Amino acid sequence: MNNFAKFNLKPFLMDALEEINFKEPTPVQNKIIPLINDGKSVVGQSQTGSGKTHAFLLPIFNQIDPEQNTIQAVITTPSRELSYQIYEAAKQLAKKSEQPIEIGNYVGGTDKKRQLEKLEHHQPQIIIGTPGRVLDLLKARALNMRQVKFMVIDEADMTLDMGFLNEVDQIAASMPEHLQMLVFSATIPQSLNTFLRKYMENPAIEEIPTETTISPTIENLLISTKGRDKNQVIYQLLTLGEPYLALVFANTKERADDITDYLKSQGLKVAKIHGGIQPRERKRIMKEIHRLEYQFVVATDLAARGIDIEGVSLVINDDIPEDLEYFIHRVGRTGRNGMSGTAITLYKPNDEDKVVEVEQMGVKFQPKAISNGELVDTYDRDRRTKRVKDHKKLDPTMVGYVKKKKKKVKPGYKRRIRKAISDKDERDRRVAKHQEFREAKKAKIKQSRANRNR
Repeated sequence: MNNFAKFNLKPFLMDALEEINFKEPTPVQNKIIPLINDGKSVVGQSQTGSGKTHAFLLPIFNQIDPEQNTIQAVITTPSRELSYQIYEAAKQLAKKSEQPIEIGNYVGGTDKKRQLEKLEHHQPQIIIGTPGRVLDLLKARALNMRQVKFMVIDEADMTLDMGFLNEVDQIAASMPEHLQMLVFSATIPQSLNTFLRKYMENPAIEEIPTETTISPTIENLLISTKGRDKNQVIYQLLTLGEPYLALVFANTKERADDITDYLKSQGLKVAKIHGGIQPRERKRIMKEIHRLEYQFVVATDLAARGIDIEGVSLVINDDIPEDLEYFIHRVGRTGRNGMSGTAITLYKPNDEDKVVEVEQMGVKFQPKAISNGELVDTYDRDRRTKRVKDHKKLDPTMVGYVKKKKKKVKPGYKRRIRKAISDKDERDRRVAKHQEFREAKKAKIKQSRANRNR
């Protein structure tokens, strides 16, 4: 039995779920779908890969009236890639409906004039787009928001970070007062509260437990790049096995360019996605990636929050992101829908503090190294800490000598320090040997007395 049946979804939605092989609702879907079906506004805090897209699409489609040719739902996203992702998911659901459900996708970088002409004659029932373009069309009086029932703000924290909240505010202000607003975000920053209070009265607030942040099917590996060229390391990792689809994440556009150029020079066919690439080109590349024309993709964090590609088996972090929240989104590209995945994070010695911060988020790393073309277990990163603990057992005088030895002192003084340490070691050996001799002598006397008493 398909467990989505408990949500009383229309038959065409059940058919669509069957086609995409969705059988078991995720925790976020179990919590959110009934709330939306009951007409409640919702603030859903959930991480990437949790299934939140269908958590709002399914109940919206369940209540859309195909016979009403008005805009009934508006979904805003902070990035074009995320808009395309939700648009594709929505089309999958809509195609099973006997009556056509029109979906409009409006993002920056596309043909605005053509969109205006089309909207003049026909309004879609569902709008998905970036705040800037949706607001442009609204100001041009091409969109009629007076019949909107649902407004979804996806990735609200990223919307805030990218400065789009003002546009979203203006869009929401054009809608009916009794609006069912659905806000989804990986985190709910304090600065969002003013906006939420303005449009949401007593919303249902659902926070999915953080243990669902990273799928247990993801293996997190950690590799030190000390003294090694990172481009070469990435190439080795990509060619160790045969990943179905591998994503390499870089912190900057420049670094993404550098990695891509190197991998191409080694004969790999590589796709590149970042904000410096023209929108039409990005859209074309994304379609080619979805058609599996590429096995290797290099991207910046723009893609981490906006690309949902089925079958990603390997993620490589060229560096730990400055905003650690992005680490979760990067790693969340793999290990989806119960499938296994591998995430490899590269780090330099001066990244140790960042690694610790990631671990404090609940990530458990396995330290690895590349040896003879294979990934092998390597040392425990905490070994230095453990050695420091052992130093406390040293004689206080010797601890002082060791500390002095590390400082820059005159050559003659260094010799005296070395001699003092050497003499101390020799004395310790003599004491230990003498102690050992005494213990042996005691044992011999004890044995002799035992023999006499037999």
